[in-house]
This record gives sequence, structure tokens and C-alpha cells, in this order.
Amino acid sequence: AWVHGDPRKVIYPTDSYGQFCGQKDTPNENKTILFYFNILKCASPIVLINLQCPTTQLCVSKCPDRFATYIDVQASYRYKPDQWNYFKQFCKPGFNNPRKSVAQVLRDEDCPSMIIPSRPFLKRCFPDFSTKNGVLTVANQTTFKDGRGKTRNVTDLREAANGINNVLDARSVGMKIFEDYAISWYWILIGLFIAMVVSLLFLVLLRFTAGVLFWIFIFGVIGIIGYGIWHCYWEYDHLKGIPGSDLTVYDIGFQTDFRVYLQLRQTWLAFMITLCVVEVIIILMLIFLRNRIRIAIALLKEGSRAIGYIMSTLFYPIVTFILIAICISYWAVTAVFLATSGEPVYKVMANQTLCKYANLTCDPETFNTTNVTKLCPGAQCTFAFYGGESLYHKYIFIFQLANAFVFLWLVNFAIALGQCTLAGAFASYYWASRKPADIPLWPLFSSFGRAIRYHTGSLAFGALILAVVQLIRVILEYLDHKLKGTQNSFTRFLLCCLKCCFWCLEKFLKFINRNAYIMIAIYGKNFCTSAKDAFFLLMRNVVRVAVLDKVTDFLLFLGKILVAGGVGVLAFFFFTQRIPVFAQEAPALNYYWVPLLTVIIGSYLVAHGFFSVYAMCVDTLFLCFCEDLERNDGSTAKPYFMSASLHRILGKKELSPKKS
Repeated sequence: AWVHGDPRKVIYPTDSYGQFCGQKDTPNENKTILFYFNILKCASPIVLINLQCPTTQLCVSKCPDRFATYIDVQASYRYKPDQWNYFKQFCKPGFNNPRKSVAQVLRDEDCPSMIIPSRPFLKRCFPDFSTKNGVLTVANQTTFKDGRGKTRNVTDLREAANGINNVLDARSVGMKIFEDYAISWYWILIGLFIAMVVSLLFLVLLRFTAGVLFWIFIFGVIGIIGYGIWHCYWEYDHLKGIPGSDLTVYDIGFQTDFRVYLQLRQTWLAFMITLCVVEVIIILMLIFLRNRIRIAIALLKEGSRAIGYIMSTLFYPIVTFILIAICISYWAVTAVFLATSGEPVYKVMANQTLCKYANLTCDPETFNTTNVTKLCPGAQCTFAFYGGESLYHKYIFIFQLANAFVFLWLVNFAIALGQCTLAGAFASYYWASRKPADIPLWPLFSSFGRAIRYHTGSLAFGALILAVVQLIRVILEYLDHKLKGTQNSFTRFLLCCLKCCFWCLEKFLKFINRNAYIMIAIYGKNFCTSAKDAFFLLMRNVVRVAVLDKVTDFLLFLGKILVAGGVGVLAFFFFTQRIPVFAQEAPALNYYWVPLLTVIIGSYLVAHGFFSVYAMCVDTLFLCFCEDLERNDGSTAKPYFMSASLHRILGKKELSPKKS
């Protein structure tokens, strides 16, 4: 990829001669946009983007801003030279012969037969469509001359560029979203910073008030959802009697302005029902799991105490994030180089539909010496796309799969390294006889060094197994996408079953790998032995696993929801200018949900980064506790290493004194 690839093929459009538009130190340096001589020949925008439109393509400095035809310009070039000078910039470079007959010019495609007002989109000139009173127009006109003696409707342009309106609608929405980000990025960063501070504050306070904070979190989530239910009902009742509010979503169809849906009572009713269902589910879970929650809270207190002694673990997710960012960057750059490693392929482009040489490959250097131009007058050898027939080019797809596999392997290895490092640090806390006196000086750094020096092979092997399963899932998703149009019910059923099975297998392997890395950090054994020991240890304590581990995960998830929801509610009031103190500071937005969703999702990810350390701490302490119960009996010869509080919580009535 690095030898054959050329990312310029992605960055710059390519004209009919295989030259890049806008590339420095070339004649096209100041010509950054691709212009199509006859866009009516193009079937769809997809064809335009793939550079396979059967018309001459030329690099220009700007798109046309007016209607004009070559016939009219040629007829008036003597007394209106300005029109000719403007039009010829869209002709082939060097062409300046207005005396040449129109038929020959159009046959040789020296100049376009017409130009129409256009705008650059994806560095290509597209017709400047707009809608006026429900009528499609181009520069406020509904008709245009095609340069061949006919007057045509602009709907012909729309039909020729099938789906162009959808592309332009997406462009309009995309531009508005981009504008919102450009205006509100500063406030988005402030929101994410608040989420980070709240997450850190939560973890620090958890050491002292775990029970109180978690019950506050639980009732806080219930309160936030309750407020959402009330707000939805208020909006639903407020819209009562307003004309048009009783329409259904089906009646108005798809709208790019999502604020339209917020004017419907049905939308708020659906939101209210969804939130009510979620509220009932959470309350029922809390009622039936209240005793188990008390046990989990006690275990979290022990975890908060461990993090309090090893505060550096809170910032280790930054290391994992950097490693994964490097992996993503390497994969993306390599994928781009692979995708652009083809050679330019030229094909015969003929105006005559019966030309037998049309769409055949050709060599532009020797094309004029062949008899193709004699048999097919006006035929040209123009650039079509990048590809090749060599063995390397035939297997580029396989190389992309290999690149994806390496990416999955590296990402899973980075995650495994983080899990093993954190497990080693927290295990050193648990197995210290006197806490914190016997905890190593730099537990996190020491654990990271051990993982790199002694356990790299075990971590890579565990990551390899998981990467193989994930690659199979990627292939199954690809096949499912390709076979969506098939009517074979059995094939769809088989693919669905395979996807479900491999999804379950991936979840199971992640669970086994996580606990295997903990055992590796404790004992230093190889991956297979550690995975087997961890699995059977968990099976011997399956009830405790189900109760403590999953309830803990549920409580941490509620914490993430409260952080994201709390910051999200604050962002909602801010961006909708409902906070009087900051009403003047709030930016004017096209869609307030753009920065709002960004803040909510970003806050959840920030909270997830900090809480993942906490989850790893609880899992490690739980596995250490199970191992402690099997290795020791609380006697003087074999004292327990767990703390007295954890000992009381998890069912041992007496705790023998430990060795000094």
C-alpha cells in the first residue's frame, strides 16, 4: 500500500487526462474544481463522484454562474468578445478557435455545448438547483437551451442527475450542522469538561459516601426520567387545539427540519410512553434487587478505597485512548493508500452508440495512431478510474480484510494491556497484608512494566482469538449487506443465525478474556491456563458472579446515565436559552440538538472512561476475593487478605488475625 498508494487520488478530483485538479506545481494548481461538459449524460451523482461519467471532464478555477450556449457565443464573439473569453475557460486548454464549425467542436468536444449556473459540491460542479413556490429551478429559471437547438426543462437536469435533490438536501443539512459546530464548539468543550469534573468528583467522593451517592444517583436517574415524562406531557397538552398538531408522523413523511416533528402531539406522546416504560422497568428492578444492591454498594466502597490508594489508575484510560487512536490512524491511512493504489485506466468514450470500441481500455499516448478515431469519429481516450489487472490489484480487497484484521488485533491488544495493567495494580492492593503499608511504591507503573515484559504474548494471543471472531462478524455483516435484495429466505435466516451466534461468542470471549487477564496479572501464567482457572473459579462462585458483578455493572451504568443526563439537561436549558443568566451568551443555532447530542454522547463517553477503571477494580477485587476464600481459611497459618469490612459483607462471620 505504501509503495503503490497515492492519497492524492482521494483528495483531488481527476480530469479526463488523468491529471489532478488543484495539485501544486502543475498547470491545474489554481483549478481545483471538476467541470462536466455535458452533465445530461451522467446517470446519477454516484457516477459523478466515481469519475465515470461519459463526458469530457475538465479542471476549472470556478463553476459557471450563467446560462450560455456555444452556438450563441460563437455567433457573437466578434462584437461580444467578453462572452467568448468567459466561455472559453470551460473549453479544453489551448482551444481558441471560434471559427471552427459548431458540428466539429461538439464532435471533438473542444467546448461544452452549453454551460449552466452551478455550485461546487465535493469539488465538482453541480447544477445550482433551488425550489421556488414548489417548482424546481436553476438560477430562478425553469428552462434552458441545450446548445443543440432545443429548449429543455430543468427537470431534465434533475432526471439526468438522478437523486440530486437528496444529495443537495443532505448538503444543506450538513452545512447547517457544520455551522452549528463552528458556533458552539467552545460550549461543547465546556460541557465535556463539566462531565469530566463531575465524574472525577464522583469517584473521589465514592470512597467516603458510596452508599449515599449511589442511592442519590439511583433516585436522580428516576427524577430525571420523571422530569422528562412531565415535560413530554406538558408539551403534549400545550399543543392541544393548535392547527396541524394532530397530524401523524406518517402524514407529514420525512422532513430534514426535525423541528417539524416537535410540533406534533404524537411525537411527544411517543416520547412520554417510552420514558414511562423505562421508569417502570428501573423501579421494578430496584424493588426486586434492593438487597443485592446493598451488597454491591459495599463492594464498591472497597473498590473506592483501593482507587483512593492508587489514584493514578484514574488516568490510565488516557493511555488506552492514545494507543487506540494510533491504531485507528494507522488503519485509516493504510486503507486509503490501499484504496488509491490502482493505476489510471483509460477507456474509449464515443459519441456514437454503435461504436464497438466504446468502453474498451485504451492508451492515450498511442490512441491517435489507431483506427478507432476513423471508425468512431469523435471518439476519445479519456481517464475512467483507478484500477489494474495485475495480481496485486486483483487482491486489494483481500489486503483490505488483512488490514482490518490487523486493526482489530491491535485495538484488542491495547484494551487487553489496559485491563491487565489495572488488574495488576488492584491485585497488589488486595494481596497486601497491611494496607496501605505493603502496597508497592508505584503499583500502576510496576504492573504496566510486568505486563509489557512478561505477558505480551498472552495478551496478544487473547486479542488474536477475539479479533478472529470480530473479523468473521465483519464478513457476515458484509455478506448480509450484499444479499439484502435476495428473496432467498433460507439464506437470510442462516445469516441471521450466524450473526447472532458469533455475537454471543464475542460477548463470551470478552468476559473470559477480561477475567483471564486478571489471573495473568495475579499469577503470571499463560493465557490458556489463566482462562481455564478463571472460568472454573467463576463457575464455583456463579451466584456471587451473577449478583455482585452484574449489579455493580448496573449501578455504574446508572452513574454514567446520571452524569450524561445531568449535563445533557444543563446543555438543553443553555442551548434553548432557558437560563436567564446565560440567555445572551447562548449561540443562535439552526438545530439545537446538534451540540446537545454531542454533549450528551461525549459526557457518557467521558464518564465511561473513568467508570471503566472502577469496574475493573471491582472485578479484580471480586476475583481476588474468590481466590482468597479457596486458598485461605482464616486461620493463623492461612489468614484472609480481604479487609474486615469486605469480610463482613460477603458472609464470613469471623476474621482471624493476619500474619504481621
